[in-house]
Amino acid sequence: MIRILLAGRNKGSMSDLEAGLTDGDVQITRADSGSKGMSMISENIFDLVVTDENLGDMTGLEFIRTIIAKNPMVNCAAVSPLAPGDFHEASEGLGILMQLPARPGKEHAERLLDHLKKILNTMEIK
Repeated sequence: MIRILLAGRNKGSMSDLEAGLTDGDVQITRADSGSKGMSMISENIFDLVVTDENLGDMTGLEFIRTIIAKNPMVNCAAVSPLAPGDFHEASEGLGILMQLPARPGKEHAERLLDHLKKILNTMEIK
């Protein structure tokens, strides 16, 4: 079972992504703020955290920085309207798997899930 945390204050902005991530082998949990997300991460193990651009109490990149400081092995993806080069600059050193556009869709979910499964399979082999 793949466990995914979707963090964002606007549930509708990631609804298409959530629909694309949902299959028989995925469990999705939602957090509507960075502080709630951190609480969930401290109590549960997630294979992937996907954050919206703004969580209300912090930005998505601030949320990922906080996560990585506590557990650098958490896989993360972030919604960001930044140009790819600007996003790379802003997120350098965070090891983010994928930048997602505003209102990511099912096609983004499929690519993200495929990428995550490859990483998880590689980790199981070792």
